[in-house]
Amino acid sequence: MVDAIVSPLLEQLISISYEEAKQQVRLVAGVGKQVKKLTSNLRAIQAVLNDAEQRQVKEESVRLWLDQLKETSYDIDDVLDEWITARLKLQIEDVDENALVHKKPVCSFLLSPCIGFKQVVLRRDIAQKIIEINENLDDIAKQKDVFNFNVIRGSTEKSERIHSTALINVSDVRGRDEEKNILKRKLLCESNEERNAVQIISLVGMGGIGKTTLAQFAYNDKDVIENFDKRIWVCVSDPFDEFRIAKAIIEGLEGSLPNLRELNSLLEYIHTSIKEKKFFLILDDVWPDDYSKWEPFHNCLMNGLCGSRILVTTRKETVARMMESTDVISIKELSEQECWSLFKRFAFSGRSPTECEQLEEIGRKIVGKCKGLPLAAKTIGSLLRFKKTREEWHIILNSEMWQLEEFERGLLAPLLLSYNDLPSAIKRCFLYCAVFPKDYNLDKDELVKLWMAQGYIEQKGNIEMEMTGEWYFDFLATRSFFQEFDEEKEGTVRCKMHDIVHDFAQYLTRKEFAAIEIDGDEKPFLLTNTCQEKLRHLMLVLGFWAKFPFSIFDAKTLHSLILVYSSNNQVAASPVLQGLFDQLTCLRALKIEDLPPTIKIPKGLENLIHLRYLKLSMVPNGIERLTSLRTLSEFAVARVGGKYSSKSCNLEGLRPLNHLRGFLQISGLGNVTDADEAKNAHLEKKKNLIDLILIFNEREESDDEKASEEMNEEKEAKHEAVCEALRPPPDIKSLEIMVFKGRTPSNWIGSLNKLKMLTLNSFVKCEIMPPLGKLPSLEILRIWHMRSVKRVGDEFLGMEISDHIHIHGTSSSSSVIAFPKLQKLELTGMDELEEWDFGNDDITIMPHIKSLYITYCEKLKSLPELLLRSTTLESLTIFGVPIVQESFKRRTEKDWSKISHIPNIKIQNIVFRSK
Repeated sequence: MVDAIVSPLLEQLISISYEEAKQQVRLVAGVGKQVKKLTSNLRAIQAVLNDAEQRQVKEESVRLWLDQLKETSYDIDDVLDEWITARLKLQIEDVDENALVHKKPVCSFLLSPCIGFKQVVLRRDIAQKIIEINENLDDIAKQKDVFNFNVIRGSTEKSERIHSTALINVSDVRGRDEEKNILKRKLLCESNEERNAVQIISLVGMGGIGKTTLAQFAYNDKDVIENFDKRIWVCVSDPFDEFRIAKAIIEGLEGSLPNLRELNSLLEYIHTSIKEKKFFLILDDVWPDDYSKWEPFHNCLMNGLCGSRILVTTRKETVARMMESTDVISIKELSEQECWSLFKRFAFSGRSPTECEQLEEIGRKIVGKCKGLPLAAKTIGSLLRFKKTREEWHIILNSEMWQLEEFERGLLAPLLLSYNDLPSAIKRCFLYCAVFPKDYNLDKDELVKLWMAQGYIEQKGNIEMEMTGEWYFDFLATRSFFQEFDEEKEGTVRCKMHDIVHDFAQYLTRKEFAAIEIDGDEKPFLLTNTCQEKLRHLMLVLGFWAKFPFSIFDAKTLHSLILVYSSNNQVAASPVLQGLFDQLTCLRALKIEDLPPTIKIPKGLENLIHLRYLKLSMVPNGIERLTSLRTLSEFAVARVGGKYSSKSCNLEGLRPLNHLRGFLQISGLGNVTDADEAKNAHLEKKKNLIDLILIFNEREESDDEKASEEMNEEKEAKHEAVCEALRPPPDIKSLEIMVFKGRTPSNWIGSLNKLKMLTLNSFVKCEIMPPLGKLPSLEILRIWHMRSVKRVGDEFLGMEISDHIHIHGTSSSSSVIAFPKLQKLELTGMDELEEWDFGNDDITIMPHIKSLYITYCEKLKSLPELLLRSTTLESLTIFGVPIVQESFKRRTEKDWSKISHIPNIKIQNIVFRSK
């Protein structure tokens, strides 16, 4: 863990020293030497960290030494962050004090001799901190000699990108045929003796043995699904939180939560909900064997229909007995052959038969050390998949880690071996996952953004940080640190961590990361003084009646804060948030989910000058000061009665935020009355944005405003002017414009040469299809609810033969292509559309089209034959287009011959497939 912090610190220190020498600028007297001393000490310590981190598991004194080093490393990180961002803060303050400062050369905090009083004070403050840190690091460096550490080289393996799609369909169930058959039979069998009972079945076995995997097999089995009215999955874990478990059961039954405060009320709700229902409830990972906690659930769940089943997974047989299980299935270790089969699947993937033969003897010895544990075989197999030589396999076989007896009988050993083999940059990315609770759905894209916010991913050359983050994620995935992959639409990838892997991450991070849930009538959570000093990353889940823990105010070194509110939280709507950000000024990532409408947007966000990731429902005033921001999920412009809301920032607040990258949604653009305000947002300068959504929604209008023709004309002009001023950066790849009330979209759309996906949604005044055919990279085009367009023709292509002659001096029709890369076209909700045809035979149109999706175009008479006859077309969907549907549903030779070659056809929910 410590190496994951020390390595990037060294890179930062070296970079700062290089810049100082390059510019030939002295810091406050002696600080340059202090920086070099820091660097020297860290290098000496780094050389022995691999040995220290392996020995800490057995030696308490080494673990304490590493804890000291870790805290000092965090202090260095904070000072360097303060150093780097201080110049930006001073510049902003100078702008506030002197409106003319931008016309003069700006004094550089690090690199310029023109230093005012503030700069001198700030430099001295940072210099003093560095000196104090160096004194601590001196002591730590001297202590290392007592331990006689060995110098062990760390992993130098490069994180080559491996696509995660290959992992998503991988099943973890290996062998277990007997257990699977027994479990399935007990779930489906209904004997006469069981007619009036809800049966409880328990799977008992040690951690990593495969209990959860077996339960997942049952939960997703087709026969099981058809046998029950309702299926509910609840991860219980430790502690046994009655409120959370009750709400999870209700949510599984009903899909939503009732507005109930008392546990008794929740249990009564369950009792009523399951009446006359045959349900299948899985309670995964149950720990406490206290019957007083289980009894209320047992009583209310017995109200289910006969044939209902409760499946429990637990590591303790006493839990199974306490829950009055009718059947207990003991999950034993895998047989040697089953364990070998699972190990081979990972370790030998992609190897030639000759390689496999050469490594089999060593591999079988390693499998013997896995003791029949599926998680151990999978984890160590994933590690060895990337070890090419017999020597590397022998190192793993002979490692002292196998002698460890902590955790679940040696499960720590394969996890530590895999963890120690990770590059330091990826180690810290893995450990960051400890901030999330067990069984949490990790979103790949969000995880990468949070890693970036912490500085875990560095910009290297022209490679985008998001791309590097994806490599890191895939690197961890291929080594089995993640599981249960789910790839959703638009490429969203979610996954989970095995609970043992999660325990392992928490074991390594100790008090630095915490995921805390507060609910019901529990006492407010209190942080101890030790926790306050060490806590760096926190996820806080506030239940329906939870009170905000005031002790968080003292955790002044927090780098991440993720607040999750239960819907309609009644108690947390206190002024407690208003002073929070005056204290937590080290935050780099802040996310507040489901903020109740009764809570005002917190003040003091402008103090978070280190903040790089922000996710809020509304952006408050002062955001323009957060110049380090890289991720801002949504920027909402709000007005009340024609004036900006005092809570929110106007659009010009985006101007200084040129480090924004990835995705950005700007809503409330209908509230912007001045095109200059939009222009001053300098959207085109945010060159790292790749996915942009512009929403022209606005405050609710009065009836008089809605009826005013003059107001409507003014609104059309305003929307067009504001949209034109919001020219996005040229490298944007995905763009969506919504609720646009102008007649024509902006001309800049045609200049977005790297645009791959475009959605135009609710252009209610637009009467002519925009000319989009010249977009050279466009692959997906969605036109939704463009209600005033009556005809689609050559104007949609956006080009004529004369265009090609002008550029190339030739009129070869084969060279003139409209929509050259378009693969998917959607037209939806085109209420007035009657005709669609292309008349220019000199232009090649959509040569790579694969999918046509035409819905709710009730007046449309026909589809263009040119597209229908395309040999590349693989899918055609027609719904809510009655005239066209009727012609094809009759399947006359004339009409059906136009589309019979298309492999997948769906017309008004009727599926046709070509032979």
